[in-house]
Amino acid sequence: MVSSILFVLLSLIGIGFFTFNILKIRSNIKLGRKIDRTDNPSKRWKTMLLVAFGQKKMFSRPIPALLHFCVYAAFVITQIELIEIFVDGISGNHRVFKETLGGFYTFTISFIEILSVLALLATFAFLSRRNLLKLPRLTMQELAGWPKKDANLILIMEVVLVCCIFMMNGADEALYLKGASHYTAEAGSYGFTISSILGDSFLVNLSIENLHLIERIGWWGHIIMVFSFLNYLPYSKHFHILLAFPNTYYSNLEKKGKFNNMESVTAEVALMLDPTADPYATNSESTAEVLRFGAKDVTDLTWKNLLDAYSCTECGRCTSSCPANITGKKLSPRKIMMDTRDRLTEVGDAMRKHGKDYLDGKSLLGDYITEEEVWACTSCNACVQECPINIDPLSIILDLRRNLVMEESKMPAELAGMLTNIENNGAPWQFSQNDRLNWASED
Repeated sequence: MVSSILFVLLSLIGIGFFTFNILKIRSNIKLGRKIDRTDNPSKRWKTMLLVAFGQKKMFSRPIPALLHFCVYAAFVITQIELIEIFVDGISGNHRVFKETLGGFYTFTISFIEILSVLALLATFAFLSRRNLLKLPRLTMQELAGWPKKDANLILIMEVVLVCCIFMMNGADEALYLKGASHYTAEAGSYGFTISSILGDSFLVNLSIENLHLIERIGWWGHIIMVFSFLNYLPYSKHFHILLAFPNTYYSNLEKKGKFNNMESVTAEVALMLDPTADPYATNSESTAEVLRFGAKDVTDLTWKNLLDAYSCTECGRCTSSCPANITGKKLSPRKIMMDTRDRLTEVGDAMRKHGKDYLDGKSLLGDYITEEEVWACTSCNACVQECPINIDPLSIILDLRRNLVMEESKMPAELAGMLTNIENNGAPWQFSQNDRLNWASED
């Protein structure tokens, strides 16, 4: 009874604190501008199943894809065992599903154990790639400090979690062989693939008291690590474990070469070209809602941009494929997403503390992302193509550019000349419209 009460209290605290953080993040995302991403639901479900659930885009790089798949598969399938642990913890029973499922139960736990071993090996490989091999995309400047510690910490937590699983199952197997398991007093064997080896070969010679202690440490350690992991996610780059699914569902389904136009500007141009329109009669919602052209701070971005920022796992595939970054320019699409997330967290916390109208005198553009970074982008969409969960850094970059051009009249000299030519000649070239066909009359 005491154990069940402690388990229920731990569950309520863990789930409650997680819910509190989720609501904070939800309110932060809702600070973004509205955008409709509810069209074509069948295509959206297909995109989510292929990209998020099926890991489709991960396999453009086979080695990390296979390693990631081992961890991903273990994470998904292990939830079955976690359900049993919850039922056992609340009811005070032990392996409550074993009697009902019989041989299928043994198969399921054995399968989970095999996946856990693969996940453990993959985790060590990921730790080696970051700290021993030091792959270039995993050692860039924007990952210095907390981002590097965050990546290592989550991997260490995964190692501890898997070790707790095998402590729990291995010691329970040894206890079962001695007829002293919580499950039954009869001697026998669970027959689990990995823990049978651990229990029969390494743990069976320990005393029953020590085996009970190891099993309980493994059981409680497992559930404590689950709740610790759950509540760490909102503060970590690994929040993509949950957000990858909605983020891919709300992907931009348009072709990557198609850029969006500002509704207010489009409406204004249409008004200017319509001789029958009454300029004083137009007051569309899109025009009324516009506070500025483009984006200067996170509240000027769309909610999908902000969801992208929270979904970013900092894998660096975008940056390693960015031609601007490859050629030594300052731009890193990964940093764009990290800066957006950091700034959004700062703005959200300040508004909750001081009120919605509070301004801290800082902005995303200038204080976090420099103009040099924004103008280094070639708009090639390589970052969008490479992202495993369809994050769109280019959308943020383009809105920051719009703000520089349309609000602050800041742009490179080459671009200023082109825009002047478009305004005067209707084309990027420095020739009047009357002279465009002169080349055809030349001998």
